[in-house]
Amino acid sequence: MSTVKNSVDIYSNTNFFGSAKYNGMAGSTGALGGDGNSLLNNPAGLGVAISSDFSGTLAVESNKNVSSLNGSSIDYKINTGEIGNINGVAAFQLMTESPWKFVNIGISYSNQTIEDYVETPGNSSIVIQKALVDAGGNDVTGNLSYLGHAYNRYGNQSKMSIGVGANYANSLYLGAGLNFHYAQIEQYDSAQFGLDLDNSVNTYDKQYTPFTEESAGFSATFGVIGKVNNQFRLGASVETPTWWTIQRLYNENYVDNSGYISFETLEESRNFSSPLKANLSASFVPNKNFSLNVDYSLGLTKPRYRVQGAAESELNDFFNDNYKSLSEVKFGAEYRLKALRLRGGYAFATNPFDAVSISSYSNTGVEGNTSYDQLFIGKRNTLGLGIGYAFTSLFIDAAFQNTVSEYSNPFLRGSEEFGTGYYSADFDVNSNSSVVSQVKNTRNNFFLTVGWKF
Repeated sequence: MSTVKNSVDIYSNTNFFGSAKYNGMAGSTGALGGDGNSLLNNPAGLGVAISSDFSGTLAVESNKNVSSLNGSSIDYKINTGEIGNINGVAAFQLMTESPWKFVNIGISYSNQTIEDYVETPGNSSIVIQKALVDAGGNDVTGNLSYLGHAYNRYGNQSKMSIGVGANYANSLYLGAGLNFHYAQIEQYDSAQFGLDLDNSVNTYDKQYTPFTEESAGFSATFGVIGKVNNQFRLGASVETPTWWTIQRLYNENYVDNSGYISFETLEESRNFSSPLKANLSASFVPNKNFSLNVDYSLGLTKPRYRVQGAAESELNDFFNDNYKSLSEVKFGAEYRLKALRLRGGYAFATNPFDAVSISSYSNTGVEGNTSYDQLFIGKRNTLGLGIGYAFTSLFIDAAFQNTVSEYSNPFLRGSEEFGTGYYSADFDVNSNSSVVSQVKNTRNNFFLTVGWKF
């Protein structure tokens, strides 16, 4: 289940940090352009710039998860700080009689933590039976009560982009960019059970965990912006799939010749392609003091792993059956009062999965098929607010972003046939059904940008 989540949440993610201006407008700048943030949505916006600039952004992130099950909840908050974005544009005015006015080069580097911790309360009504052998060599059946679960992910992901944008007759802007992606993940998945035979409580690790992944990807972006008139602009861009190479180290548990649980560390390489994405934009700029922009993005294809065995085939089958594509709409506005800038934005993203029916436990411990319409990743609402001040050449911007999503969080399921359950030093625990908690994720992020125009 965590592989499905990471496939969408990390390897298909397009929501990277920009400058405080970009984040304060909820990332809605597709038809406005004018700086290096254009490489995050539409590289044609590089051609809008008429001067060079460079900026750096400090990001302070707060990520809180509240996981609820059977009337109980556990919350956990993670606070981090880092350089969230560096971007710039070098503007080159063409001093010719040609309609081509500018050819500009842009660069953008975005970085963000992907650390995530979800701890779920136990429910002793959920019981798994396990055939065991006691100290006397007799076959017995033990009852294992579910007492808690923890999902813990560390790491960072980044996106480095370089692109070129051109201005034709101050009415048509063209752009293209190359994107270099990187992700580093360290992930843990453990559950706690109580055994009625001796009243012991032990923690068990999920098969193939802990694991680490170090991954690199590549994609390209192409865009266009056209002026309908002096007040209205329309834009469109497309980003190719990101082609990832994933290097993975993981622990595999097995029963050795003496009947004890042992483990070994194995390595594998996977290839993954994220969905092809398209973005449509429109902006309204009635005067020099106000601008409004709206973006709509849509995934056009489905995630896919290159098949190397049964695991990749199973993942692809799941995406083929249940993935419906991710869409997002963003609104952003800026108002200028002399040197002061006031900004705001809102974004809404759908869950990319259809309703999925899985076998799960009820709060009373009864197994049965249940349909979940917000599985793994929920609908995402983002609110952005920002303020800035422009000096002669120096500019300083600050922004706040609040993002909230709620989703159903499945875990615990593991097949005895394929040995994908949970393991302790003594024996394994397998369940044909999942425990599903309800998680509310709240992210409150602050950004501070300092930049220069020259």
